Amino acid sequence: MARTIDWDGDAVVIIDQTALPETFRTLRLETVDELIEAIRRLAVRGAPALGAAGALGVALSARRHGTDSESALAAVRAEAERLAHARPTAVNLRYGVERALAALPQGADAVLTDALAVLDEDERVNRAASRHAAELLLRRCPPRPLRVLTHCNTGRLATVAWGTALGTVRHLHADGRIDQVLVDETRPLLQGSRLTAWELADEGIPHRVLPDGAAAAAMARGMVDCVVVGADRVAANGDTANKIGTYGLAVAAAHHDIPFVVVATESTLDRSLPDGGGIVIEERAAEEVTQLAGVPVAPEGSAVFNPAFDVTPVALLTAVVTENGVFATGRGT
Repeated sequence: MARTIDWDGDAVVIIDQTALPETFRTLRLETVDELIEAIRRLAVRGAPALGAAGALGVALSARRHGTDSESALAAVRAEAERLAHARPTAVNLRYGVERALAALPQGADAVLTDALAVLDEDERVNRAASRHAAELLLRRCPPRPLRVLTHCNTGRLATVAWGTALGTVRHLHADGRIDQVLVDETRPLLQGSRLTAWELADEGIPHRVLPDGAAAAAMARGMVDCVVVGADRVAANGDTANKIGTYGLAVAAAHHDIPFVVVATESTLDRSLPDGGGIVIEERAAEEVTQLAGVPVAPEGSAVFNPAFDVTPVALLTAVVTENGVFATGRGT
């Protein structure tokens, strides 16, 4: 399967990211409810991939309910709204939903055409954004193969095909400029060790997995030349919401004067928000922290703080880069 998420005649087909790295399997989702469940349990995740999911979900709904009556249109819009709220922080999900909904008056076939266009555009804009980021890092980093630290998963599994921050790594690797990728585990759901390391191993890119808590120590020991991450929402001033732990990485990188670049697509920008203070942060189930593979790892009844994301102020970033180039700059620029 070339794409992380795709359309297969009358259903959405995804790579089930909850099964990796032990098992590679795909899921066929035939209803919006099945798609919403897959999104909530992170079988499909990553900002650009969620944009595609949103658009394809509207196409599913339009084909199921039709578009030839007000009641049918209302049913599609209601399902689309539920879909858009499946994960509140990732702006791409609503972007995909609203883009497909715009074609609803033209009928179900038009909705599907627009949804498929979202998929076709994803690889192109991801390649462009990650190339801009790679060029920026080559200008800012030593002229040798680089030690790159990344957080969470931002490769083809998080997008339709190519990747944002990990797409940057792929460009650098193709140019012979990767010494090693340091992969944060990304607790509590281990998207780094399960997914990013899987992608890097699959492509033969040298990498090393480390606990999230070891990243600052790696910087202090001179093991990191730059940090590159993705984003789930970027405010108008460049403040960035990304996987929990990103803010701490940015603080450490700023202390050690290490370039820190966010790679995102224009669809991840939320220009309606002047800064990151207005970004809604999703909080997830306590069991993700208190259990490991169903086995308790904390005393029963322990209170839990489990935000899925945090917000990094633009002042701590070197740059936010999109397919159109540098969107925002912070320190050292």
